[in-house]
Amino acid sequence: MTVRRIGDGPELVWIHGLGEASTCFDAVVAALPGFRHVLPDLPGYGRSAWRPATGLDEQASALAAWLGERPPAFVIGHSMGGVLATLIAERAPVRGIVNIEGNLSPGDCTFSLRAAAWPKHDLARGLAELRAWVFEQAIAQPALRGYHAAMAFASPEHFHRHALDLVAMSAREDLAPRVAALAVPALYVAGVPDGICARSRELLDVHRVRWLALEPAGHWVYVDQPAPFTAAVARFVRAG
Repeated sequence: MTVRRIGDGPELVWIHGLGEASTCFDAVVAALPGFRHVLPDLPGYGRSAWRPATGLDEQASALAAWLGERPPAFVIGHSMGGVLATLIAERAPVRGIVNIEGNLSPGDCTFSLRAAAWPKHDLARGLAELRAWVFEQAIAQPALRGYHAAMAFASPEHFHRHALDLVAMSAREDLAPRVAALAVPALYVAGVPDGICARSRELLDVHRVRWLALEPAGHWVYVDQPAPFTAAVARFVRAG
């Protein structure tokens, strides 16, 4: 796993989403001085090796073991990374988590549902077709342009395996109560109106998860509302 480290101060570990790489957080990191930002490219994504894919539970256990070698840090994850942040906090001592638009219910599976349907004998073609679809959407949604670029470095096998896991986890609708049950401070950040679906926002309320709505914003809330997002993260981390 390739890891970048930027700055000095309390440690923030940033976990990217499905098909992305740590570079998606570069603008946010630049706007948050006074912290040591740890930015891994998960196996199969960005600059990391394309080794045989493992599921999200196995990935979370590996990340928890890696984080357990150092003093506890704050873990911040977007989308799939938000799910992983939750799973990591169940396994390892962390100071707190920020879950940005992590999947909570089936309505959040915008990209993973498409990827889960790829034919297993031609995953590369599936990824190419999804990337072409993302390019078309990026004309009206500038936040998708970075996603389109990052997908060029993603392993089709990893993308497909993790998409299957996200769809299955979202179907159970147990991720919101798992965030609520964590023994460390947790903040969920949602983009409104175009981020997580209404059902997921309902689950956050039902399970009394501390959450923040930033609007107008979509799934890449830190791109759509950078100043309010970085301010909220800084407040949460400093309070923790």
